[in-house]
Amino acid sequence: MATRDFTLAQREPNWVKWLVISFALGWIILVVVLPLILIFAQAFEEGGKEYLQSVFSSDTLGAFKRTAIIALIVVPLNTVFGLTAAWSIAKFDFRGKNLLLTLIDIPFSVSPVISGLVFVLLFGAQGYFGDWLFDHDIQIIFAIPGIVLATLFVTFPFVARELIPAMQAQGTEEEQAALSLGASGLQTFFKVTLPNARWALMYGILLCTARAIGEFGAVSVVSGHIRGETDTLPLHVEILYNEYNFAAAFSAATILAGFGLVSLVAKRYMEYKIRKSLAKTGV
Repeated sequence: MATRDFTLAQREPNWVKWLVISFALGWIILVVVLPLILIFAQAFEEGGKEYLQSVFSSDTLGAFKRTAIIALIVVPLNTVFGLTAAWSIAKFDFRGKNLLLTLIDIPFSVSPVISGLVFVLLFGAQGYFGDWLFDHDIQIIFAIPGIVLATLFVTFPFVARELIPAMQAQGTEEEQAALSLGASGLQTFFKVTLPNARWALMYGILLCTARAIGEFGAVSVVSGHIRGETDTLPLHVEILYNEYNFAAAFSAATILAGFGLVSLVAKRYMEYKIRKSLAKTGV
């Protein structure tokens, strides 16, 4: 059936093939390439000196520092969760496995703004735990802890969702062989399971990091937009834009755009490595 479909596709007129390709390329240029060009063009509109002043201003560097700190907290936690969840789902049978998979996918189906609002309802001044937090002088909402929690929620599926199919494709033969030779469960995991899934793990970490750095919706709700205290880099761009400081806003946006381009190159490389690794397993 696959060979027949391929043959029929080859019989299509050349103009149909080029029409489809042209439409795809035109759409990519319109919605991806042109916006990126516009970001950098606007950032350098007033010259390189003004661009560097905007990028290295205290507000921009502070927002970048907070964004980096949040990512450094969120990504390792989600990596540990992703590893344990993927290992348990791919290698063991237990009641509630489908429920766990469903729970992992929840952030994909819930709006980030809604998730941020949930944290406000839980930890805000009028929230469920608000009185207790106030009595113990603990502030979560409109502070860094709230941003960390919101970012954790929207990013926690990425590592697990990349590792689960990779670990399932491995099967359990190598692990069983290692166990039969006297290796412990942890030794088997670190010396057999994890090395075979290392590229999927790195891919998941990359996606998690990119989302943590670029998250706006959930962070916007829980941060309070307190300049110099809770504004991350995406929020800083919005603040500058709302102040009609367009050159500075686009200058800060180039940092996010640059990280996105680097992530894209790394993503393609890791996808190649994952395909190569799966090919060795015969998948």
